[in-house]
Amino acid sequence: MTVTIRPEDLIESVADALQYISYYHPMDYIRALGVAYEAEQGPAAKDAIAQILTNSRMCAEGHRPICQDTGIVTVFIKWGQHCLLGGEQSLQDVVDEGVRRAYLHPENRLRASILKDPAFGRINTKDNTPCVLNVEMVPGHHVEVQLAAKGGGSENKSKFKMMNPSDSIVDWVLEMIPQMGAGWCPPGMLGIGIGGTAEKAMTLAKESLMGDIDMAQLKQRGAQTKIEELRIEIFDKVNALGIGAQGLGGLATILDVKILDYPTHAASKPIAMIPNCAATRHAHFHLDGSGPVFLPVPDLNDWPKVEWAPSKESIRVDLDTLTPQVVQSWKPGDRLLLNGKMLTGRDAAHKRIQEMLAAGEPLPVEFAGRVIYYVGPVDPVGDEVVGPAGPTTATRMDKFTKMMLDQGLLAMVGKAERGPAAIEAIREAKSAYLMAVGGAAYLVARAIKAAKVVGFADLGMEAIYEFEVQDMPVTVAVDATGTSVHTTGPLVWREKIARERLLETA
Repeated sequence: MTVTIRPEDLIESVADALQYISYYHPMDYIRALGVAYEAEQGPAAKDAIAQILTNSRMCAEGHRPICQDTGIVTVFIKWGQHCLLGGEQSLQDVVDEGVRRAYLHPENRLRASILKDPAFGRINTKDNTPCVLNVEMVPGHHVEVQLAAKGGGSENKSKFKMMNPSDSIVDWVLEMIPQMGAGWCPPGMLGIGIGGTAEKAMTLAKESLMGDIDMAQLKQRGAQTKIEELRIEIFDKVNALGIGAQGLGGLATILDVKILDYPTHAASKPIAMIPNCAATRHAHFHLDGSGPVFLPVPDLNDWPKVEWAPSKESIRVDLDTLTPQVVQSWKPGDRLLLNGKMLTGRDAAHKRIQEMLAAGEPLPVEFAGRVIYYVGPVDPVGDEVVGPAGPTTATRMDKFTKMMLDQGLLAMVGKAERGPAAIEAIREAKSAYLMAVGGAAYLVARAIKAAKVVGFADLGMEAIYEFEVQDMPVTVAVDATGTSVHTTGPLVWREKIARERLLETA
């Protein structure tokens, strides 16, 4: 018997699933993060997890994106060999139409981040298509679909190596994790692919991230295979690094490790590792020819009862009267609440500023005495002044930092750590870098009370905006002396975890 899958059923199902995962975290992630929140001892990390959990519930209630980076869509389809795709369109075109409808949905428009001509023109396709489609023909009378929306911050931290057969997988992972920094917005998951060929290992790593978080259950029952033993060993040793939520130092860097393997050549041991961020987004459904599939609405009572609020130690900052002296008074780890007007700008804007300065052209805005926020917001809907507007990875702007500070910029806001060159430029200028929590985009957007484009309007979400903010929460990540909490925080917690484990085994 042949089952016909109507293209419209697949389109509707894909569109519904992508809208669904834009505002609903997988419940296995939320449960695991709730446990991590209760166990966390690091104040900065606990505050960051509280923001992520609060943001998650707000998004579930408001049906708005968890993160402003609504991702590149990756789809894995296992197509039953007794199924026929109706119509004349290719499977890629059908799935892309589902993506298009999801991302252009008028009630929850998602950010279009996909660029064609990637090596040169880098032109936005404006509907987030095409997706990355993986198809496998399998026995059966139904079609199984797994899809994810993967943010660039975590995707950019992917790692791969053609190892020698005798090399240690664990050692390689522990070498790579510190190099990944915090741009992938921990706590999240690690997906690892072992074997096959180079491209197969990467695909396995990505596909492994589609699995549910079950590390607690695995540890409770005990490992039954070598792969499960490896998962537990990597999980424990990565968390012992003390990197913690957002790289601020703490107990929970990862919530799970997933591993898939495949036979490989005798001379090879390819290994790939891809992290999933705090905006973990994936869904599974299957079609059997009876119509489209719509995912069940989760119960909001299942979210942990965590309501983030500014700490009593938070320092209110008036951006409109900010002076270098105030900036220089901030200490690493200080929690600030920003009030007043700030500018935005990220990769494309910084590149254009660089070109204009080189050509002696006037800039569209004055940066002296201002603070810039590295962000590419989602378009607003309804009465919003701006859509979800969480930070982008600051290290991508490192090569522009000295140039911007030379324009009189007082401070920058982004996510993750800064590199050595940027930190040295911050130290020389006696400025500061402030970190907002990645994975709390809707929460951050609630602090933005007004927004207008003031430069480079043609760049879309990468244009320069002026935001007016009220009590926007940030942490001083690099102070005027060049001290970085992304260096000091994990070091303190790594030593603390090591001491505690030594006492447990004594």
